[in-house]
Amino acid sequence: MNKDYMNKITLGDCLNFIPKLTDNSIDLFLSDIPYGISLDDWDVLHNNTNSALLGESPAQKGKSGFKRRGKPINGWSQSDRNIGLEYQEWCKNWATKVHPKMKRGSSLFVFGARRTIHRVINAFEDSGFLLKDILAWKKPSAHHRAQRVSIVLERRGLIEEAKRWSGWRLGNLAPIWEPIAWFTKPYKIGGTITDNILENEVGAMNIDACKFNGSSPTNLLEFGFKKSETRIHEAQKPIDLIEYLIKLTTQENQIVLDPFMGSGTTAVAAKLLKRRFVGFEANVEYYQKSLERLTKTIGNNTEGLPIFQNTLFEEKITNR
Repeated sequence: MNKDYMNKITLGDCLNFIPKLTDNSIDLFLSDIPYGISLDDWDVLHNNTNSALLGESPAQKGKSGFKRRGKPINGWSQSDRNIGLEYQEWCKNWATKVHPKMKRGSSLFVFGARRTIHRVINAFEDSGFLLKDILAWKKPSAHHRAQRVSIVLERRGLIEEAKRWSGWRLGNLAPIWEPIAWFTKPYKIGGTITDNILENEVGAMNIDACKFNGSSPTNLLEFGFKKSETRIHEAQKPIDLIEYLIKLTTQENQIVLDPFMGSGTTAVAAKLLKRRFVGFEANVEYYQKSLERLTKTIGNNTEGLPIFQNTLFEEKITNR
């Protein structure tokens, strides 16, 4: 039942807890899920590992934005071609469990990577959700590393070839934006979205609360971190961005679900906006830090409800 997890961050794998939530009870799903791009141990969601994965090359020492070695797009072996499908299956495994818990017509915002968001979309559509839009979160800045081709060739002693490729680089353009897939759970066939709003109180957008300088919002979202905002997770998102998505699609006292709490941003934003939340986190370190952040930010002002779940369940906890 939701009351067992309401306004709590529960330690453990969400797969163990989502089935226990009440059907048709969640007003909004909002989560910065693992991207499946081997950012860290919790983001390795495939079986095709290599001893070099997440290691550190000489060129990475001292770098703040590229601390660990990932896999090249081309992969290191033929089995690496399965990584995308394995990630899609991982997403579908929990998305199918989320589906019955969402109210008809409710929204789901899922953060993803540019290279893997299509896998998330496939998994969610296969689980019964509809893709409504893809929002773009534009970051104030982006870590970027693109190695000069000429330098690589010079190290091989290919001087003439290096001159020919002067000005060319290896890698990608600076990743200044990230996609947010916006899904919705279908409402009743034969009805209208207005009928659904009256029945389930979800499906509309609060445009007046989300205007920018008096203008209606677009699907390009530009938010940065506040100077006072503590960064405790490498993939953390600005609280202003999370608050915006909550204000856009929910009313006070409605329930927001985040199965991958990480730094606890969704929980903090929900409570500051007088929404309720249900959250899970499998990584013990981030679980503890999210509790500290939540308590520091809003204290014990929870209108009679406990802020978080700090009981360690008698189960084997594995880091994601």
